[in-house]
This record gives sequence, C-alpha cells and structure tokens, in this order.
Amino acid sequence: MSHPFDVAEIAATYANKSAQDILKFAFQHFGDELWISFSGAEDVVLVDMAWKINKNVKVFSLDTGRLHPETYRFIDQVREQYKIAIDIVSPDRETLEPFVKEKGLFSFYKDGHGECCGVRKIEPLRRKLTDVKAWATGQRRDQSPSTRNSVAVVEIDSAFSTPERPLYKFNPLAQMSSEDVWNYIRMLELPYNSLHERGFISIGCEPCTRPVLPNQHEREGRWWWEEATQKECGLHSGNLITKA
Repeated sequence: MSHPFDVAEIAATYANKSAQDILKFAFQHFGDELWISFSGAEDVVLVDMAWKINKNVKVFSLDTGRLHPETYRFIDQVREQYKIAIDIVSPDRETLEPFVKEKGLFSFYKDGHGECCGVRKIEPLRRKLTDVKAWATGQRRDQSPSTRNSVAVVEIDSAFSTPERPLYKFNPLAQMSSEDVWNYIRMLELPYNSLHERGFISIGCEPCTRPVLPNQHEREGRWWWEEATQKECGLHSGNLITKA
C-alpha cells in the first residue's frame, strides 16, 4: 500500500499543518499498517484523532511492569471508549528476570535509567517494530526543550530502521503545545490519566515519575536525579544529539 516518499520534503510541506492532516497523509500511505503508540498519557489525543480517521486503527502500548495503577486503568478506559484492541507489549521474561535478580528493582537510582529502560522499554519496542512499516507517536516539541525541540512531523526512525527496512515515524502532535493538547481533551471530554489531577504532567514508570512544582518544566518530573539533556528513555533516541 505504501509508496516511498521524500521524508524531508513531506516534513517541510506538513510542518505547519494540523495533526489530523499529518495523520491523514500517514493513513493514505500506510493504511492499516500504521501503528499508533499509546503511553497512557496525553497520547489519547493521538488515538482519538487516528480513530476518527480510521476505525480499524492499530494501537499498542508498552507495559514495563512498573507503571502506576492509574495508568493501567486509563489504558483500559481508552480500550473501552473506542472499542479497540490495544496490543500490550511486555518485557522479555528471559532478559528481565536475570536483570532483576542481579541488580534488584531500583538500580536506576544508582546506575542511571538507561539499562532498565533498555530491558523494559527498548527491547520490547524493537520487537514490536520489527515488522512494522510506520508508527505514530505523541511526541511534542514543548515536552523537552533540551531533546525534543526540533522533532519533525515525519522522519525515518534512526533508532529502529535497518538498511533493508526503513521505518517511517510520524509525530503528528509535534507542534502542539501542552495547552493545545489539554484544550482538546477538555473540549471533547476525552478520558485522561487521573495522575494528572495530582500534579503529574509527564507520566512514565512509577519509580521514575513524580509530580512537578508550579512553573517547573514537565520533564523535571522524570528521572529527576539525572542530567536534563539525557531525559530520554531510548524510545526516541534520535533526539539525543551528542554535543562536542
């Protein structure tokens, strides 16, 4: 169904178009082969927009095994609301069990979050994306000024493509602000993660997420013990540009 297209040209053409226009383009090219990544946070906007364009939309969510109970409930709420199957992708037991046995359950506070995210997020995502031609994420430029401020609306996924198989990655919400997203959620009365009512803005795994203070940036609630420029778990590692 899909036809190769010039990614840079499309990214430039669609840079200021609506999220819905970007999704329509993605569905025109990839149809039911486009997967939507849903993290149990504001990605509900992405799911809502995609579902309104294609009722057969395919959605997946990574279950690290360390999410908040509220996040699990919210994922199920979305499943019910849209009557869609959400493909829950879990860590590989044979990798996870030895890691936990050796390092315990909280090694990231000492060793940094990279290793744990590698086992609980990156490997499952890589497995999921092995046969996928295109996926769409809820990344926004305003989520992390240090790592996401130049996110393109469409790109070749530098983390998960192979030379034989390019993986197209759409970021339809790239230019939306947090305010835009929440206006959309409130206006359409979409379900949302109840943690947002308790000061959580950017929601990840329970041990690595905390509420933020007034006027703090949302990513300050993630991996707060680490350097701001490294606050990516590796799902979007193309955003981390090493500065000389």
